[in-house]
Amino acid sequence: ANQCFQLTVKSVTFFAMQKSAPLFTSTEAGISINKGYRSTVELKINNCNSIDEATIFIDDDVLNIKYGVNGSGKSTIAKAIELSVIDSSRLNELLPFKYAENNPDDVIPKIVGAEGISSVSIFNDTYINQFVFKQDELIQNSFEIFIKNEEYIQKIKEIEKIISDIKDAFSNNKELDEIINDLTELSGCFGKSESGYSAAGSIGKGLGKGNKIENIPVGLESYSEYLKSDQNTKWIKWQVTGNTFIDISENCPYCTSSTTKNKEKIKRVSNEYDAKSIEHLIKVLGVVGRLEKYFSDEARTNIFDMTKNKTGLSKEEIAYLKQVKEQIDLLKDKLMSLKNMTFFTFEDVEKVIDKIESLKINLDLLPFLKSDETKRIVEVLNESLDSVLKQAGKLQGEVNRQKEGIRTTIDNYKTEINDFLRYAGYKYSINIEANEEEYKMKLLHNDMSSSVSSGNQHLSYGEKNAFSLVLFMYECLSKNPDFIILDDPISSFDKNKKFAIIEMLFRGKRSLRGKTVLMLTHDLEPIIDMIKNLPHTFNPVPKASFLKARNGVVTEIPIEKSDVLTFSQVCSENVATHEENIIKLVYLRRYYETINDKGNEYQLISNLLHKRNQPIEISGEEQVEMNEGDILQASENIKSRVPDFDYNTILNKLTNNEEMIEVYKQCRNDYEKLQIFRIINDKHDNNVVKKYINETFHIENEYICQLNPCKYEVIPEFIVKECDEYFENK
Repeated sequence: ANQCFQLTVKSVTFFAMQKSAPLFTSTEAGISINKGYRSTVELKINNCNSIDEATIFIDDDVLNIKYGVNGSGKSTIAKAIELSVIDSSRLNELLPFKYAENNPDDVIPKIVGAEGISSVSIFNDTYINQFVFKQDELIQNSFEIFIKNEEYIQKIKEIEKIISDIKDAFSNNKELDEIINDLTELSGCFGKSESGYSAAGSIGKGLGKGNKIENIPVGLESYSEYLKSDQNTKWIKWQVTGNTFIDISENCPYCTSSTTKNKEKIKRVSNEYDAKSIEHLIKVLGVVGRLEKYFSDEARTNIFDMTKNKTGLSKEEIAYLKQVKEQIDLLKDKLMSLKNMTFFTFEDVEKVIDKIESLKINLDLLPFLKSDETKRIVEVLNESLDSVLKQAGKLQGEVNRQKEGIRTTIDNYKTEINDFLRYAGYKYSINIEANEEEYKMKLLHNDMSSSVSSGNQHLSYGEKNAFSLVLFMYECLSKNPDFIILDDPISSFDKNKKFAIIEMLFRGKRSLRGKTVLMLTHDLEPIIDMIKNLPHTFNPVPKASFLKARNGVVTEIPIEKSDVLTFSQVCSENVATHEENIIKLVYLRRYYETINDKGNEYQLISNLLHKRNQPIEISGEEQVEMNEGDILQASENIKSRVPDFDYNTILNKLTNNEEMIEVYKQCRNDYEKLQIFRIINDKHDNNVVKKYINETFHIENEYICQLNPCKYEVIPEFIVKECDEYFENK
């Protein structure tokens, strides 16, 4: 029977239904608590970049949102987790600068609690730069991500079973690979020319002026042993190098004996020979020698006669060699097609049986290659094709099923991604196209038919981020890592695009829902959408928390639905709960500002916070003193929210800097500190700090919902430190 447990740890109560998973598990970092089917892991990170100590909690199989201001260590947390999984020795890369030159205690970066994570995928700028927007495809390894699933692999195996006889013919015969290599090399010796022959090819350079190894020029016979040796090219290079010194003296540059009688003869060697031409000649002779048994008797005789030519190749001989090349290429291509036969061989054909017949080799149509050796090899291959023909019907069925599976897969992905692009307002679409033996995802723009090959140049920063995020999601679904990290993924998007991406990533049919995901962000909007407004549409409901970073220590505070408040709610709550009247009045003033009520109550509080002895009313450019009746009425209304309100009593406190500095020191959070700082002194020396302080004092209209700054430290730490130091120094 299922049992219900209540576990109390440090005054926090957890309820869980124990089924297959244990309720709690001891770990080095602390306790992993299984709540129903989900466990919570505690991660402790020490001495990584700006973080001296961080403690964060990750729920398995759910989206974990960690919200924090810039500088709170979000990217360091992501990097520390990534390095601890892929290569823990690299954690040393995160050693804080303060220990780089002086580290007597041998402090090292450390993370505890990630031991159970065996694989991790992280989305950040590095991912975008390394894997997305490649020259010939939108994302690296499109084929593996979108097409090569288990079903695809299984169907490929079925097809390969049927064509196994052909595969076996190659795997059991190394001679076939050697023939293909030699035919390829000989074909390459003809050079690059549409006509089939180029004077710049190895045949043209090696035989274009005749075979001068076989036919040594008259007068140079004494060098024959060198010219015909297997080191002839080295000897020619050596001889040519020495010739550059022969005119310095009448003596030989090699042995210093007299060269008077033989100088012209010595020079003639470099005129008749060059090492590069000899290299080409030797290459041609070698490959022709290896292939001679595959030529017909007549072709072999003709080809060898040409290789011994004394004066160079005639037009008739070149025409003959072109025919040889054509037949060589035909045989080579047939052999390559058979060796590399896969599903793709039949992908674009209507009838498998016709394709198999077309792959047979008919030596009667290749007379230059019709030798006994070639016949022997071709017969084996044709017989293997005959065995495949016996199963042509089965092969046809498997090929059709594979083609249909691929078509359905591509259509599904195209629909999902293109719908996202459309509803997010992007004028792009994608297509997945066959490319040799793979499929590649291409980027298209609505205004052109051809694919965009340089997405990095044409897409904006936000567009690149959006594409990259969606493609990253599909890669994660393909690789299925234990842990997924999104490092500040959507802060650069406008509101519509943010939700379109959230919808795609966490609510789509194929999405990251149910995966263990850590999303680090300085953007509150995802929390408003997923925790406050639409939690019922996410299954499972995401978990959210706020990262507080102070003096190198990062802690997190859970964010529940009730914590995401409208600003008027924030103000009302803080007016009701705060003990310090001045802070109450700060929030009450902002409450009136929020509801656009700038009546007498708002005016009276504003006068007080500006430390005016006589309250005034501001109407346009005119200023008039508030009359006593308005002051009395406003005071009574304010007392309903701040019972101890008395203008003069609070004014005396506001104008006493010593008392106000004590109020500043007693503030419960950084937000309140900034309010008190501005009241004491709104003229900080630094304009950046002054602007930030002034803006927090006035309403920020763009925030419909926000976190209560009394609970969540949203003020950057450096701003508060500037204020602290101001009082310490002055």
